[in-house]
Amino acid sequence: MSTPDSILTFLKRHGSSGSKVLCEHLDISRQALNVHLNRLIDQGLVVRTGITRNTRYFLPDQLPPPKPYGGEFSTDGLEEHRIYQRIALSLNLPASLRQEPQTIFHYVFTEILNNAIDHSESEKVRISVLLEAGSISAEIRDSGIGVFASIAQKLGYPDEQDALLQLVKGKTTTMPEAHSGEGIFFSSKAADSFVIRSHKIHVEWSKRHQDVFVSDCRFVKGTHVRFRVRRDSRTRMEEIFSKFAPREYDFKFARSTVHVKLLGTRYISRSEARRLLINFEKFKQIELDFINVENVGQGFADEVFRVFKARNPEIDIEILNIGPAVKAMIEHARNSGSS
Repeated sequence: MSTPDSILTFLKRHGSSGSKVLCEHLDISRQALNVHLNRLIDQGLVVRTGITRNTRYFLPDQLPPPKPYGGEFSTDGLEEHRIYQRIALSLNLPASLRQEPQTIFHYVFTEILNNAIDHSESEKVRISVLLEAGSISAEIRDSGIGVFASIAQKLGYPDEQDALLQLVKGKTTTMPEAHSGEGIFFSSKAADSFVIRSHKIHVEWSKRHQDVFVSDCRFVKGTHVRFRVRRDSRTRMEEIFSKFAPREYDFKFARSTVHVKLLGTRYISRSEARRLLINFEKFKQIELDFINVENVGQGFADEVFRVFKARNPEIDIEILNIGPAVKAMIEHARNSGSS
């Protein structure tokens, strides 16, 4: 019997095992065992849980049930760090998660819960956290004003879609004296999936697809945020901050990515360009991602790449994922400015 088959047979018989017991049973080194286990994990035949001395290996159909944590809390006097401490203790996160995913979960959870406490105008917030074999996920729900409605009303945007566009850029907050407007931006970059539902808007950031998806949904009162962090995530928060708040900008949040498709797949007019350009002056560098944008008009391209650039030469605009039609119109606008 091959070593991988021996591992599977042992786990089927015993339910689970740690590395030490498997090494003794198979009479192989820890390094050799890890090679076989990693292959079995990649094939989906074995699942690993826990870290360091608490690491256990299971067959997928013999996994213990996921550990949940949940409850409803009054927002009056609620402190996000205390709720996180309860979760960490209840689910034994220090022994269950490696440092990277634990740091990400801690950051995203406390940022989103703080938003619900400070911004939602909801009397209560409902929290649910689920620790599974492959990931840890959380949902934070309030029944307040709604994140997009709040931004639109308090900052004077025409509608909730405009509020969404500004929110995903970062640096958008209704309480500038107490908040930087960075929490949702960095959370969406850190988690493996990050979803906001509010009123009739559903927006999802997917790290696997490297994309943002916006759709209509059934009306939801307040704001529901759901996110997931893979237990094998290698993402480091300092890497995310260094990309968007790099040393050359004195570690300030000065770089943002904007998915142009958020409000449609065709952009024609100058008014649409001006809508997109709102708050660009807050940044030193903007990545404009044109994925799934079919075409842009001459007026749109001219407003962004000639008029705005002439007025703001210090702002660097980078272009990502452009098709031939979009590229041709952008080059036309740029060349018009240099002639």
